[in-house]
Amino acid sequence: MKKLIGFFLCSVIFVVGSVTTTWAQKRRIIQLSGFVSDSVNVLPGVHVYVPKAGRGTSTSPAGFFSMPVLEGDSIVISAVGYNRQHYIVPPGANDNLTIIVEMVSDITYLREVEIMPFPTEEVFKEAILALNMPMDNGIDQRNLNAELIALMIKTTPMDGAANYKYYMDQWSTSAVDKFQPRTNPF
Repeated sequence: MKKLIGFFLCSVIFVVGSVTTTWAQKRRIIQLSGFVSDSVNVLPGVHVYVPKAGRGTSTSPAGFFSMPVLEGDSIVISAVGYNRQHYIVPPGANDNLTIIVEMVSDITYLREVEIMPFPTEEVFKEAILALNMPMDNGIDQRNLNAELIALMIKTTPMDGAANYKYYMDQWSTSAVDKFQPRTNPF
């Protein structure tokens, strides 16, 4: 009985020890870099990311990317108009890993759309005449009062263009007065 308990205790310690050493082993960090292109040109703005880790990057205007990954990470490379590519970082890879990814165009064919005109000219004329369009120009004549317009001009604050013009006038004046003493405006 003591041998059985001893054997059982040793096997439990062995299993727990192997599990903790497996958990304690950390995956190495690898600097993954590369270029993404189609068959002719480099592709800027392609998304390169690790979905499980929630981190990633985009390719530069030259199609280059660089990001830290772990051994065994699954990398997804995707762009609009191209099929999604997958890459798994191999275990035992060098600390600096460079890849070249060639994207394949994703061509989607749409069904043909046929635009039909009105079947006859008479049906078209009836549809146009049935429209209830106002005949005036849409301006209320009461809003064209000269006194009201003058009051609106006086009380309306500056819009974006007027504010920008005022700022630029102040800036150009300050550039002229840069080396002169500033006078007190009071």
